[in-house]
Formats: sequence, structure tokens, C-alpha cells
Amino acid sequence: MLDETQDRLCAGNTTDFSDLKAMIVNCTLKRGDEPSHTDTLLDQVATIFEKVGVTVDRMRAVNHDIAPGVYPDMTEHGADHDEWPQIWPRVKAADILVIGTPIWLGEKSSIAQGLIEKLYAHSGQTNDKGQYVFYGKVGGCIVTGNEDGIKHVAAGVLYAMSHVGYTIPPQADAGWIGEAGPGPSYGDEREDGSRAGFDNSFTRQNTTFATWNMLHMARMLKDAGGLPAYGNSQELWSDGMRFGSPDPQHRS
Repeated sequence: MLDETQDRLCAGNTTDFSDLKAMIVNCTLKRGDEPSHTDTLLDQVATIFEKVGVTVDRMRAVNHDIAPGVYPDMTEHGADHDEWPQIWPRVKAADILVIGTPIWLGEKSSIAQGLIEKLYAHSGQTNDKGQYVFYGKVGGCIVTGNEDGIKHVAAGVLYAMSHVGYTIPPQADAGWIGEAGPGPSYGDEREDGSRAGFDNSFTRQNTTFATWNMLHMARMLKDAGGLPAYGNSQELWSDGMRFGSPDPQHRS
């Protein structure tokens, strides 16, 4: 029998998320609209977001000419083309950024690494509080592959997002890798007509938990007006404010 708290939690969500915006970026290597296993798992995230009224913006990064590099516009640094300046406003507007990536040889895709480098390109910019521009925004990671490491890939992606300023909720990653060795990838149809991974309750649970944790964290940050600026404002630090930091030159 459920206790009173559990019964209340099972009654359904009553929080309004309709003012939140989420961007889901699939970093598959597959171009065009070729079926992507990562997209199939990201569909679960998008479905939950949309059910609670979140505005969802989805993008397959490989379909865009995003020049490699750690500057916001690489055409100013020798590249012939760079679509990132047109994509950046979409990323900046999102309260939640979900990076989806396949695993290749135990690592995130090259497209995911390129996206992270583009986020880093903006890491010196600030918001209206003088904080780094990604403060007050939430990040998460969804991973697919065969026999390689979900946790290893998620650790790299989530650390990078945290480093540039995203807030990472508890358990903000999920994925599916299947059995070791050659075999179906997530969502592939088996001989019996079932879909690989769809019956994996662990992946379904973790994907659901990660999605709701991103929602709850984004709601909390939005309602609080982001993170307090005391102690982390780059602009105030540049103006000489030290927020109580001890001067190592003057040890007692």
C-alpha cells in the first residue's frame, strides 16, 4: 500500500512547465533524415517535455555546416562557412539543453565534441547579472550504442556542460547499449517484430527520471530568477569585487 506521500506523487504532475523551452540536439553521424537510434531514444525525452507543455526545439547537428573551432563564428578565423551564428540564438533561448550522442569506440561522436566546442566558444560571455551566459540553464545527456560505456560518455558531456555554466540535475543521463558484440541497436526491429531496447525497464526508468529531473531543476531555476549572482559574477570580479575571497598574498 502506498503511503500518503507516495500516493500524492502518483496522482500526477501539477507543476506548470509551459513557459520553459528545451532544445534537443542529436549528434548522430547520420545525415538527412536517415533513421537514428539516438533520435529514437530522444523521442522519449521529447514526448515527456511536450506532454507538460514545454516548447521543444530539435536539431540534428550533422545536417548543419557548423565549422570546427572554439569561436562563435569561425568565418572570422578562416572557415569558408559556419552556420553556428544562426543556430546560437536557439541554444541561448533554451532553458534546457539535451545532448544526444551515439558511442563510437567508447567515445561520444565527433559531432557531439564539435557541439561542446561551440558551447565553449561562448563560455566567456555573460548574462544580465554578469554571470557566465549558461548560468541558470539545465543540461542533460542521452546516449546510445553497442557494448561501449554510457557512463564514460555521459561523464565527459555533463562535465563539459557544467564547466561552461549549465546546472546538471541529479541523474541527468540515460542510455542503452545492448549486449556485448554485434547485434541490434536501440529501436531496431527484431525477428519477432519487437523493438530492441523498448523492453528494457532500466533504460526506460533512467530516461524518464533524467527528463523529469531536468524539468524540475529548470522550473526551480526559472522561478528563482536563475542562480544568485553573489560570488559568481564575472563582471563584478573584473570590477574588483572579491566576495570575501582571502588574499593568498596575505597569509596570517
